Amino acid sequence: MVAIPGNTFTMGTPDSEPNRQSNEGPQHQVTVPSFYLAKYPITQAQYQAIMGQNPSHFQGSDLPVEMVSWNNAVEFCQKLAQKTGQAYRLPSEAEWEYACRAGTTTPFHFGDTITTDLANYNGDYTYGNGPKGEFRQKTTPVGDFPPNAWGLYDMYGNVWEWCQDVWHDNYKDAPTDGSAWETGGESNYQVLRGGSWDCNPRHCRSGQRDWDDWVSRLNLYGFRVAVSQLPVSGS
Repeated sequence: MVAIPGNTFTMGTPDSEPNRQSNEGPQHQVTVPSFYLAKYPITQAQYQAIMGQNPSHFQGSDLPVEMVSWNNAVEFCQKLAQKTGQAYRLPSEAEWEYACRAGTTTPFHFGDTITTDLANYNGDYTYGNGPKGEFRQKTTPVGDFPPNAWGLYDMYGNVWEWCQDVWHDNYKDAPTDGSAWETGGESNYQVLRGGSWDCNPRHCRSGQRDWDDWVSRLNLYGFRVAVSQLPVSGS
């Protein structure tokens, strides 16, 4: 787990950002309390240890678990909490974006563009002035690419990551305290962030949002965990 310092940031994307979607606004200030976020997406080994099974399509102990629904991810958090005594949960969408940006305001925490040397996405497509690259057509081991300034890996590409929030079409009346938005919206749909191994790089931007039904299981979907208190040593 990585300690994420609390602060206020601008959530959402400016109108000037290439490929911006209307659901990425309006931009608004959010004050996020300090919390802890997993350094990597949950791996298949970790999921197997807690859930007793590995549903993943691309098999490998150090690969991110996928083929997991939002319900599966929530159940994992609940079982991990029972095992460790720590209140593990999915991150809120605000926490996820805040942690991903790590103080940056550009489309990617790397800058204005991205390459397949920096993340696992569909390199047949480009973003901005970025070059074409490799399309690996599968997940890669967690931690294979450089982290952001706060030491978080795989925030772009590899697997879409479930957040706690219910899907809303925009940020009008969104919480400003960093908490998950769990009222209103499309109650059968949950937020996904970060893009995946199969995505065009525009879907990997820090402000990009997506959603799916809470029971959907695809080889594009994974998650990482958060906790508001420091986990005990060795958890």
